[in-house]
Amino acid sequence: MSQPASPDPAAPIYQTNPQRELPTRRGTELALLGFAAFIVTCAFVLVQANQEQELSLSIIWYGLAYLALFGVAHLAVRRWAPYADPLILPCVALLNGIGLVMIYRVDLALAERATQGGDSYSSAAPKQVLFTTLALALFLAVLILVKDHRTLTRYGYICGLVGVVALALPALLPASLSQVNGAKVWIKLPFFSIQPGEFAKILLMLFFASFLVGKRDLFRVAGRKVAGVELPRARDLGPILIAALIAMGILMFEKDLGQSLLLFGILLVMVYVATERGVWVAVGLGFFMLGCVIAYNLFTHVQQRVANWIDPLATYNDAGGGYQVAQGLFGLGTGGVGGTGLGAGRPDIVPEANSDFITAGIGEELGFIGLAALLMVYLILATRGMRSALAVRDTFGKLLGCGLSFSIVMQVFVIVGGVTKLIPMTGITTPFLSYGGSSLLANYILVGLLLRISDAARRPAAKPRPKAPQQQAPLADAHTVMVQRPSAEQGGAE
Repeated sequence: MSQPASPDPAAPIYQTNPQRELPTRRGTELALLGFAAFIVTCAFVLVQANQEQELSLSIIWYGLAYLALFGVAHLAVRRWAPYADPLILPCVALLNGIGLVMIYRVDLALAERATQGGDSYSSAAPKQVLFTTLALALFLAVLILVKDHRTLTRYGYICGLVGVVALALPALLPASLSQVNGAKVWIKLPFFSIQPGEFAKILLMLFFASFLVGKRDLFRVAGRKVAGVELPRARDLGPILIAALIAMGILMFEKDLGQSLLLFGILLVMVYVATERGVWVAVGLGFFMLGCVIAYNLFTHVQQRVANWIDPLATYNDAGGGYQVAQGLFGLGTGGVGGTGLGAGRPDIVPEANSDFITAGIGEELGFIGLAALLMVYLILATRGMRSALAVRDTFGKLLGCGLSFSIVMQVFVIVGGVTKLIPMTGITTPFLSYGGSSLLANYILVGLLLRISDAARRPAAKPRPKAPQQQAPLADAHTVMVQRPSAEQGGAE
């Protein structure tokens, strides 16, 4: 007796059991958002208890604003991306909340210093809440307007052009309207300032992904061998190479080393994912080393950054020297393994403690354990994004999702590596943690795109429509065919 065929364990649920639908896991997301809100609320209480020795109504205001904002974000995901990964939004909420806590904590320290020394200061935490509100508005717009991420392939070249123009705008403006701390990366207007490079990064990723989808097979075809490496034809490689060189050249001219390194890393990873050829990684790293040598010999600010990296104490008192890096290292050393406790350290003595060096303040007050836990949250966020990118059914979604997820990891590596003196310091922000509107707005657009790709990856495939049964014509309407019976002679002849 033959045994019935066992079901394929790798087959999706919606195929093996059509009556059962995949769970959306929105309840899991809501529970994790509640847990993140609990952690952030406890952090606010600890900061104010250690700083002011009492609890004020400001904690209630910040707590309610935090809950309202991410409650709306959860409802939006439930409505417009119900099958999205349930861990991405809670990770972002926790990182944003911890960043708001540290910005508020630095505000309290600056307020105390202003009271004692008569200095003026401006509170950054209320502005960060406003930036978060605007960022979540853009997040909702992405979920509502981009119903299918594949439609973005139509605008690939437009995104590339707009991205390059956005990068070039600060370089074309006078220093009074674009330069901050030696880098010309801003557009300063009377009522607000914006850093267009943060948005250009996403636009260029859209261009790279759409271009590589159309040219992926051509990248695997040998055009010419150079030093044993099979290169594609120049007309196939040209557009993406020209766009990348122009973008990184502009960033080098603007003295924005961090963004140029970030963009180069993203492009290299997306090319590797598209072609699955490790030789591109080797070639890219070779060009990177050559570019580092050229930049060091051409630009004095690169030489200064390298000198600060090698020995920050040797340039401690120099203008633009290693004072900031050294103070950050002192803070990390003070925190040790367990930290001084939230509100019990001195992160305010590090310049840019609420933006570029916010991870130094977290390492001082939460210690190595707290900083490592925070980096694990980033790792989970990027891993879930990568998982969604690999699971999505279309090549464009795979490339774009991998680029967006890797950009988070790369950005965290660059900034934390600079703070800990692993690599030379570059002026970029920590995603979702640092104070600043441009970075927060751009990163929430990035998260919206990741959730859209994740929703497409986890959404059950459309069930095939049942075929309509073929109806037989009634006997009265059936066609009558005359068939001639063969004669006996014909049968004999056959």
